[in-house]
Amino acid sequence: MKKIIFLWTLCLLSGWCYNEAVAQSKPRIGIAGIAIENSTFHPIVTNTLRWSEGEAVIRGLNYLRPDSMMGQRAVWLPASRISGGSQQITREAYETAVGRSLELIKENMPYDGFWFYIHGACSVMGLDDPEGEFLERIRGLIGHDVLVSTTMDLHGNVSPRIAIYSDLITTFRTAPHADGAWSHRRGAYNLLDRLLSGKGRPAYKAFVAVPILLPGERTSTRVEPAKSLYAMVPEVEALPGVLDAGIWIGYAWADEHRNQGVVMVVGDDKEQVGSSAKKLAEKFWAVRKQFDFEAPTHSLDECLDLAVASKKKPFFISDMGDNPSGGGSGEVTWTLARLLKRPEFQSPTGKSLIYASIPGPEMIAAAQKAGVGNKVEAMVGAMTDNIHEGPVKLSGTVMFTNEQRAVIKAGSMLVIVTMAPQSFQQEQQMTSIGLNPREADIVMVKQGYLVETWYDMQADWVMAHTRGGVDQDLVNLPYKRVIRPIYPLDPDMPDPELNVIFWPSGKELYGR
Repeated sequence: MKKIIFLWTLCLLSGWCYNEAVAQSKPRIGIAGIAIENSTFHPIVTNTLRWSEGEAVIRGLNYLRPDSMMGQRAVWLPASRISGGSQQITREAYETAVGRSLELIKENMPYDGFWFYIHGACSVMGLDDPEGEFLERIRGLIGHDVLVSTTMDLHGNVSPRIAIYSDLITTFRTAPHADGAWSHRRGAYNLLDRLLSGKGRPAYKAFVAVPILLPGERTSTRVEPAKSLYAMVPEVEALPGVLDAGIWIGYAWADEHRNQGVVMVVGDDKEQVGSSAKKLAEKFWAVRKQFDFEAPTHSLDECLDLAVASKKKPFFISDMGDNPSGGGSGEVTWTLARLLKRPEFQSPTGKSLIYASIPGPEMIAAAQKAGVGNKVEAMVGAMTDNIHEGPVKLSGTVMFTNEQRAVIKAGSMLVIVTMAPQSFQQEQQMTSIGLNPREADIVMVKQGYLVETWYDMQADWVMAHTRGGVDQDLVNLPYKRVIRPIYPLDPDMPDPELNVIFWPSGKELYGR
């Protein structure tokens, strides 16, 4: 019996030792990032940022589940991911959030690889390059021997520091972002593959600055020329000696040096990497004057005239100037004030119009007190962002109310009022508060190009030139710091050289 117990114990110990050896052989990969998109053309700032810690950072990333292939082949060590609204960030708020992230990153050291998971359009008061600064500080902790993969939104900005401190880099290839999750996965997979294969850091990172400053609304990959431009990216990626390629449109509503178009290609064949980056950049520049809005674009009044006259429903209107998911404050009342004055919507029997949305804590409190079916009146919007219009008095009947939202019927308009600025991107967000967008005559949303939910639903669609922090009238915005000349601010500028820069790694740059 003692012999059997001894052998059984030996087997258990052997199994434990084997498992420990396997665990120790897996690469250790840290994760941290910052996902914020801020316009510098509205007055709102924030002292408060949100962040996720530990496992919450990767919640929903099914490809990193413990039972997934990628999840099993590495020890994933998520530290934190900073997020926030569309407001510019104070330096104090940034330092608090980044400081906490660095503490968590330090706790999980050492690392073989690191995944820097960002958007790329964060704006911090008094700081030129928030993401680059963050990555530089991460490098200061983890060192330059650790392989770093940066994944980004194509509406982010690749600064020199991001390019230097990233060994691998990738971005989305569709706008709207149907491939967002897949693109982040690609960046994580490439990192894991380079670690497991022993190939390590790609030898070359080619960077080309393309002096173009265009919004996503004019560069949708659903239509030309972006559709064909971005179709070139996977073709480049498939070339021998190339690991990944990306075209960054950049972010148009921040007045900073790094805001411009960029092409980057990484890989091990210098000639292939460099020539491919040059080819993509030249094509990007060549089609610059072909970029246009995805849908017909008019003034607000012209859009409303078309919607009222149309027999198609639902007829969608994009309130482009105040898109909170693109960096706008989401509380501009310029559009709502004009809607409330339109005679077509004064009567309850007029064409139905859902307006999504406007923040108004005062209205929600009043609606809760009055109750459904009763009349209510309160001020909404422009709590801080009142550059274009002040708060608007909204009067009507309460159709729905809870602690976070209210629906107020004013004439034939159904105005969604929220506690905080919100971009309605899912049908369920409306049906949950008693609205049926499919049956509405007109639906107006604070977006630029329509997200897939509304794009698939719309019977017709126009984009309205409205005011706000993401105003589409770029040439009249008060840019002072973007590098000039740049298209379309300087439409007659000479053709740029589109020089290919081979950025060194941080280790090559600093020698350690």
